[in-house]
Amino acid sequence: MPMTRIMLLSAALLAGCTPRIEVAAPEAPITINMNVKIEHEIHIKVDKDVESLLKSRSDLF
Repeated sequence: MPMTRIMLLSAALLAGCTPRIEVAAPEAPITINMNVKIEHEIHIKVDKDVESLLKSRSDLF
């Protein structure tokens, strides 16, 4: 009988030591700051014939 009591007591003590995991939402909302500046440059090289055509026919584009 004393061995049974010791086993029950140790089982009760070990059951009280189980880890507890808690998942909770944060108090403040999550803020993502996306200050992004995008710059780009386009360089076009054309032949002299195409360049003169574009100058003479400005209504193409």
